[in-house]
Amino acid sequence: MRTIYFGTFVHSLTLSDLQVLPSAAVGVDEDGTIEFLDQNADSPEVVAEKHSWPVGSYSIVSTDPASASFFFPGFFDTHIHASQYPNVGLFGKTTLLDWLNTYTFPLESSFADLKVADSVYSRVIARTLGNGTTTAAYYATVHTAGTNRLADLALSVGQRAFIGRCCMDANSPDYYCDKSLEEAQKATLDVIEHIKKIDPNYDIVCPILTPRFAASCTKELLSWLGKLSTDTNLPVQTHISENLLEVDLVKSMHPFGNSYADVYDKCGLLGERTILAHAVHLTEDERALIARRGSGVSHCPASNSALTSGETRVKWLLDAGVKVGLGTDVSGGFTPSILHTARQALLVSRHLSMKGDESHKLSIEEVLYLATVGGANVCGLDNKLGNFLPGKKWDAQLITLDCKDSPVDIFPWEREKPEDLIAKWLFNGDDRNVTKVWVNGKLVAGTAFTL
Repeated sequence: MRTIYFGTFVHSLTLSDLQVLPSAAVGVDEDGTIEFLDQNADSPEVVAEKHSWPVGSYSIVSTDPASASFFFPGFFDTHIHASQYPNVGLFGKTTLLDWLNTYTFPLESSFADLKVADSVYSRVIARTLGNGTTTAAYYATVHTAGTNRLADLALSVGQRAFIGRCCMDANSPDYYCDKSLEEAQKATLDVIEHIKKIDPNYDIVCPILTPRFAASCTKELLSWLGKLSTDTNLPVQTHISENLLEVDLVKSMHPFGNSYADVYDKCGLLGERTILAHAVHLTEDERALIARRGSGVSHCPASNSALTSGETRVKWLLDAGVKVGLGTDVSGGFTPSILHTARQALLVSRHLSMKGDESHKLSIEEVLYLATVGGANVCGLDNKLGNFLPGKKWDAQLITLDCKDSPVDIFPWEREKPEDLIAKWLFNGDDRNVTKVWVNGKLVAGTAFTL
């Protein structure tokens, strides 16, 4: 049945234009596609008659006029390690390379056991959906069966997901790696075949080619993945320039590249559907190359701070035309919440600006754009998702600021100031304010919904 959503809507049109519609209606068809967005709507019934929707052919979902609530697009997490979720908040005193060996690889190796995969993957999907993440770019592990299970779970619940089996045939622990190029190739193709079988058109779940990072892959594996991406048009996700020691390691391992980005480019891995996580220490030439190739950057401010990797210059990237979205980078990042990540992105930009260059500072409007439309751009889904424009899919969350146990305190004089309410939500809100979540028009999470 078609549905009319009625009430207050908040969404981004451009980087600086966060539109607030206090009395609007969105009509969604049976396939989850938005047919119309009517501003200044009198009632759902009047809007339905205007668009020739007969009485009885639609349902109505409204925000409570007496509450501080609004519809907001679903969040995009453009970089999250689903297998690392149990380690959220565990990074000790280490930096990136030590952290991988101390915490990450031992945990990920346990996913050879499907009971572990089931337990962790079901939990992380429930947690991210509960935080309003309707689309996630997931890293799994090297294990084929476990990666396939992540795809099965995401599809069964209804979360949009890019599912990546990690490829790593070099500079990795003997107990946790691809033993050969041929092993990595076969496992990668098996995952693609499985996802193609369960979701033939990749409507909800899509495979994503995942060289862990250049320092954990041979040139042969990187080049094979690049050719596979070209041949199949499958997206790619990997890491770039997160840590200075990592940059030096890539340079020593792959001297054929003029830079970290050039290594990926020479192997055919930089394209319009490539997600590059972190990008903390890019050079001017690398920024220009990434922009030319149309690749996107996943900004992971919580992880970059927690592992003392550095501060990504987001405005510097945007100014060059590089697409930027947000990533939690669980578990280098300590939270699965994109709202919290947007908060961190704003604060990191202000720390950068305190070094003497105000141009680095991000606004509330800009970080919420990165969390939605920016993420859609990075994932190659901007024609389909990111806001409430007609023709896009209804991937949305209902935010209620004065719900039971809300961490946001709303005072009577603030209810008529939507900009203030949005700011309070960004800085104070959490998953308790996410009362319903839809993907493709289907209710997938919420206060009265059991995952």
